[in-house]
Amino acid sequence: MKLNQPVPELPVADVEKAQRYYCDVLGCKIEWIYPGKEIGAVSNDETAIFLRKRTDSFELAVHWIYADDVDAIYKELVEAGANIVDDIENKPWGLRQFTIKDLDSNVFYIHHDLPEYQPGQKAPSHVAQMK
Repeated sequence: MKLNQPVPELPVADVEKAQRYYCDVLGCKIEWIYPGKEIGAVSNDETAIFLRKRTDSFELAVHWIYADDVDAIYKELVEAGANIVDDIENKPWGLRQFTIKDLDSNVFYIHHDLPEYQPGQKAPSHVAQMK
């Protein structure tokens, strides 16, 4: 049995506004929106995200997104005006990572594995200098 990537469903205050944000800032395209505008979708290449109008009780979503070139993605998102809440840096857990939040405070950790990193060890000095 083969499973494909899961599609996250994010709670948002306004589906249309969220779709515009994801297009303008994160480079997505609008796929669809239901007539009642309570749920819609955006995509970027092979990644889809559902956006659902939130109800009174909800929890924010957290997503980890692997990027082949995390530095290039960081630069693009900074230039697009994304809400960067943690700048790009090498983390002690072996990732080069930064964090963004969308309009509704859903969290996205964008990362790439550091080369030559083994769990429980500090990042090599030449990698730590990349920051």
